This record gives sequence, C-alpha cells and structure tokens, in this order.
Amino acid sequence: MAEADPALSTGAATPDASVVNAAPDTDYADNSPDQADRRSPRWRRLLLMIGLPLLLAAAVAFWWFSQLGKESTDNAQIRQDSVAVTAQVTGPIAEVLVKEGDTVQAGQLLFRIDPAPFRLTVQQADAALASAQANVTALSNVADLSGADIAAAREDIAFAQTRLERQQALWDRGFTTRADYDAAGHAVEQARARMRAAEARQIEARAQLAQGPAVPGVNPQIASARAARAEAELSLTRSEIRAPSAGRIAQADRLQVGEMATSGLPLLQIVRQDAAYVEANFKETQLGGMRVGQRARIEIDAFPGMSLTGHVSSIGAGTGSEFSILPAQNATGNWVKVTQRVPVRVAIDQRSPRDLIAGLSATVTVFTEEAD
Repeated sequence: MAEADPALSTGAATPDASVVNAAPDTDYADNSPDQADRRSPRWRRLLLMIGLPLLLAAAVAFWWFSQLGKESTDNAQIRQDSVAVTAQVTGPIAEVLVKEGDTVQAGQLLFRIDPAPFRLTVQQADAALASAQANVTALSNVADLSGADIAAAREDIAFAQTRLERQQALWDRGFTTRADYDAAGHAVEQARARMRAAEARQIEARAQLAQGPAVPGVNPQIASARAARAEAELSLTRSEIRAPSAGRIAQADRLQVGEMATSGLPLLQIVRQDAAYVEANFKETQLGGMRVGQRARIEIDAFPGMSLTGHVSSIGAGTGSEFSILPAQNATGNWVKVTQRVPVRVAIDQRSPRDLIAGLSATVTVFTEEAD
C-alpha cells in the first residue's frame, strides 16, 4: 500500500509552484491609483519649493529693473496759488454776492461794506475843498488891498513930509510952535508905519498864495483839499470789494451780512484754478540724478486711474526742516542722522479732466534718465 503525502495528511492546500515562484508585477503596482495619489503631493510640494522662490525672484527682478532711471514718492500734494481777500476799510458788511465754492472772474464784485459813512466823508472833503478855494480867493484880494494900502500910505508919507518941511521952515524963523512942529513929525512916522504894515500884509498874502515845487501851478491849500477828497473817494470805492483774480471762493464762513469787516483781516480766499502744481518731497538720496526740466508722471489718490504729465520746474533751496519754526540743532551731542526731504515743484503740463483741489495727495514719478 502506497505511503500518504504529508501535505495531504495535514489538510493544507498545496500551492501552485508557478504561483509561488512568480515575481510580483512591479509595473502594475506603481501605476495603481493609490500609489499615484500618494506620489502627487510630493511633486506638488517640490514644485512649490522650487517655483515659488523663482517666481518671487522674477517679480523682484522685474520691479528692480522697472525702477531704474526714475524716482518716485507718495509724499506729494496738489498746490494752488490763492489770494486772501481783505477789506481795506472798516465797516459793517451790507451785501454779500458770492458763497463758498463759487467761481468768480477778476474784477467781479464779491461784497459791499456800508458806504454811507464814506459818502459823508466825500461831502466833507468837497466842503473843505470849496473852503480852500474861497480862502485862496480871499488871500488874493488881501494882496490887492494891501497894494492899495501901500499906495495910500506913500501918499500920506509924502503929504506929511511936505507939511513937516513947512513946519521946519517956520520953526527956523520962529513963526510956529513946538507942538505944531512935533505933530508934523509924528504924522510922518505914522504914515511910514502904515506903509510898513500894508507891505507886511501883502507879503503874507503872497506867501500864502505861493505855489510849492511839489505841486506846481496849484496852491498848497487847494492841493491838500483835493488830496483829502481823493482819499475819501478812494475809501468809498474800497467799500466795494472785488475779486483780484479769477478762481474759486474758499473759506467764506465769516462773510455774513452785518459782520464787521476790519481793515487787513482776511474774509475769504480765492483759489486760482489755472495755477495748480505739485509739491513733491523727495528724500535727499533721490536727488542725485534729478534735474530741472525732466519729465514727471503725476497720479492723484482721489482720482484712481487718472495720470497727468508734468516736468520738474524747480528743486527746493533747502530741506523742510531747515525752514521750520524750530530748525534741527545738529551741533548738539545727541545727534541722530535722519534722511531729509527736499521739496521739488512739479509743473502740470496738461489740462486735468477733473477739477483739482488744493491739498490732495499724489504720487510723483520723475524720469531721471531722460534728457533735461
């Protein structure tokens, strides 16, 4: 009887030799979906570790090369020339013809100060002028009368002198009294005194009628009265305050009817619309290649997307701290070096499509490599 197989006696299945000796299919294992999912995050991480620094480096390089040949600053503001309108005479405001934000032209009437007191002053000046003219006429008459008095005094002197000579002859022969002789001499002296008084009055009248070299052809009294009247007329004219230039009204809060206008005190501002420019405060380290005349680009924060062209019109003569109320004292022991800023004025070369407002923030770029 044949001997039983041990494998069969234990009940274990006999493996197929082809299956036991076969090598695993590695290609099939690597291409399985599970293996691909596990391998994908590794490639992504590797791509981020290499690509992201390269992208950042490229962006930095692009920014660096784009900044070559130009200097930029966002420390810039729109500036516009403005005129402070002040009253040149003092008085209550009687009429206001403009309001905040209005556009005015040069010479346009802004407001009126009560003109009644100034009209009275003009009338007083007219009266003073008439009085001066009458006084000059009276002085001319005095001079003429003094001339007549001088002629009469001369006749009196001649008559008194003749009488004195007759009394002298009679006195020598003893036919007159001492009293008559002395009376004749006294009459001569009185006639001479009257003539001297008439001559003095004539000299004084002619002196008051004289014309000074400062106002040739006009008596000083009349010239003074005319100047006083012109001053009164000027004050009346100045009771109407007109715009010294074209622009927009600003800071007109105090311009109210009944408000007392004081001479020399500003009541409103006129901002000139045709004189806008940009004041850009560049760092001192940015001024090496900057020159007057170089092209500039102006971007205003209030109007995104709007860009204006301009040019450098001037570079400040001093830093901002140099002209401050309390300049830095760098000679002290506790000195800290601070990068200074210099104001650079940039003129606007094109008309803005939007109305510019003084004080708006802006970004200015100056192309320093371009020919100035």
